[in-house]
Amino acid sequence: MASLAKELSAAAGAAFEAVGLEARFGEVRRSDKPELADFQCNGAMAAAKAAGRVPREIAVEIAGALKSHPLVLSAEVAGPGFINIRVSDAALSARAEAVRGDAMAGAEKAADAAVTVIDFGGANVAKPMHVGHLRSAVIGDTLQRMLRFLGDTVISDVHLGDWGLQMGHLVTELEDEQPGLIYFDAGYPGPYPKEAPVSIEDLGRLYPQASNKAKADEARNERSQRAVAEMQAGRAGYRALLRHFIDVSVEALKIDYGFLNVSFDLWKGESDVDRLIPGLVERFKAAGLAEQSDGAWIVHVARQSDKKEMPPVMLVNSRGGTGYHTTDLATIEDRMSTLKPMPERMLYVVDQRQALHFEQVYRAAGLLGLIEESRLEHIGFGTVNGADGKPFKTREGGVLRLADVLAMALEEADKKLAAANLPADMGADERADVAKKVAVAALRFSDLMNTRTTNYLFDLERFTSFEGKTGPYLMYAAVRVKSVLRKAAEARHAPGMAAVTQDTERALVLQLDGFGAALLGAREKRMPHILCEHLYSLAQAFSAFYAALPIAAEPDAAKRASRLALADAVRHQLETGLDLLGISVPARM
Repeated sequence: MASLAKELSAAAGAAFEAVGLEARFGEVRRSDKPELADFQCNGAMAAAKAAGRVPREIAVEIAGALKSHPLVLSAEVAGPGFINIRVSDAALSARAEAVRGDAMAGAEKAADAAVTVIDFGGANVAKPMHVGHLRSAVIGDTLQRMLRFLGDTVISDVHLGDWGLQMGHLVTELEDEQPGLIYFDAGYPGPYPKEAPVSIEDLGRLYPQASNKAKADEARNERSQRAVAEMQAGRAGYRALLRHFIDVSVEALKIDYGFLNVSFDLWKGESDVDRLIPGLVERFKAAGLAEQSDGAWIVHVARQSDKKEMPPVMLVNSRGGTGYHTTDLATIEDRMSTLKPMPERMLYVVDQRQALHFEQVYRAAGLLGLIEESRLEHIGFGTVNGADGKPFKTREGGVLRLADVLAMALEEADKKLAAANLPADMGADERADVAKKVAVAALRFSDLMNTRTTNYLFDLERFTSFEGKTGPYLMYAAVRVKSVLRKAAEARHAPGMAAVTQDTERALVLQLDGFGAALLGAREKRMPHILCEHLYSLAQAFSAFYAALPIAAEPDAAKRASRLALADAVRHQLETGLDLLGISVPARM
C-alpha cells in the first residue's frame, strides 16, 4: 500500500510535469523541521537549475497545485523554493486505519523483486562457532526475512566449511585413537555404519589435539594433508567419515542457530560441489582463461582500471589441491544449474575483511559466464570488539565460543528480569521463555542497530537493558501496547475508527507512515539498521502519545475507541517489524 509520502510525491511529480518539468523533481519526504511541516519537497531548486528559471517561482506553481489535493491541508513556500506540506487530520486517520488493517502493516512489495540466494553463516564442520559468527548469522537471517517480506524469492545457504585440512586432522586423529574402525581399511567394500563413531564433543576434542600436533610436527601435518588428498580423490572410508562429521556438526549448529532464531533453506558445504571442480577447471582452461604458473593453474582477474593490486585466482595449487576460490566458483555453478527458479542475484554476508577474496571470485565467475558479475554482492560487516577495541576474546585471550555468548546473554537477561516487576502469577516456564526472548532481542538488535560496515563494542549489560536503544526496550514497548489493548478488552472497550486530532497522534501516524520507506531503504542498501531506527522512533512516538493522552482510561467513548485503534496499529507494525529482525514479543512481561 502506498504511503502518504509516496502519494504526495506522485502528486508533486504530476504538478512538475504539468508545467513542463520532469516528474522526478517532485520527490516528497518527511520534513527536517516537523514543527513547520509534515513533509517537504525541495525539487524546485534542481528543476530551476535545469530549466534556467527562478526556483521560488516554480515552487509557488507547484504549491498552488498541491493545495487542491485531497490529502493536503496546506502547501507553503519557504526560503528560496522549499515547499512545506501539512496533511489533513482525515488523511492521517485514514492512513492509521490502512496500516492497522494491512497484512504488511503499511509496507509495500518491492518493484524489482528477484530470486536471491543469501550465503551466510559460514560455520565450520567440527569447530565450535565463535562470537565472530554472530554477525553473519544475524545480518544474513534478517536480510532473508526482509527480502521475503518484500516479495523476493529467497534461498538461504549456510555454506559449511567442510573441505579443508581440518578434515584430514580429524581423520588421522580418530585413526590414532581407534585404529580398528573399518573406515581406515582401504580394502573394505562397504557399506559403512549409519551410526557415527564420534559425537560433537569428540570432534571438539579431536580437532585441537591434531592441530596442535601438526603445528609441532611437520610429518604429522603432511599425514593430515595426505588424508585430505585421499578424501578428495574419493576414498570411500574417508568420505563416509566426512558425512558423519558433517551430520554430527549440523545437529549441534542447529541448536546455536535455533537459539538466535536463525534458519537456513540449504545446509550445503564445500564438499557438495567437489564433483564439479574438475569440469570447472577444464572450462577455464578451454576458454583460455587459466594458465600455469609455478606448477599451479591461475586465472588473471586484474584490470587496467584497478588502483590496487589484484592477485590472480588460484584454481589449482602446485600440489594439485583446490581452495576457497575454486569451491566458491563451483558453488556458484551448482546454484545456477540446480536451483529452480534460477538465481538472479547472490548475496554473500561475510566479514568485510574478505572483500578481496570475493572480488576475485566475482570477476572470475563473470569471465567464465557463470553469472553476471554485477549480480554477485559481498555484504561485508565489521567486527564484534571488546572494551580494548579489538575483536572480542575470552579473559584468557582465546576466541569466545558462540555457545558461551548465548549462555552469558541468557544469564544477563535473567538478572534483568529478576530486578523487574514481573506479573506475580508468571510461572517458571513462562519466565524462562521471556528470558530467552530478552536474550535474543539483546543480541540481535545490538548487532543490527549498527551500520553494518562498522565495528561495535560487545556490552551485554547495556544490550539487555530495558532503557535506551536496545532490543529489550523495543520488546517492552510492544508488550506495553499489548497490555493497554488487553486491559481495555477486559473492560469491554474495543478499538474503533481512528480519528486523529492531537499533535502526538499526528506525530505517531506520521511515524507509522515511514515503515515502508524504511524497509525498502534497508533492502536496497542491505542495511538492517534503517529498519531498527524506524522501530525505535515508532516506540518513542508511542511513548509520547501514551504520556500525553489517556487511552483505555479516556472517558469519552469515541476518543477512547480512536486511541485504541491507533495503539492497535502501532502494535501491528511493531510486532511485524520486530519479527523481521528475528525478535519475538511475549504476551506479557
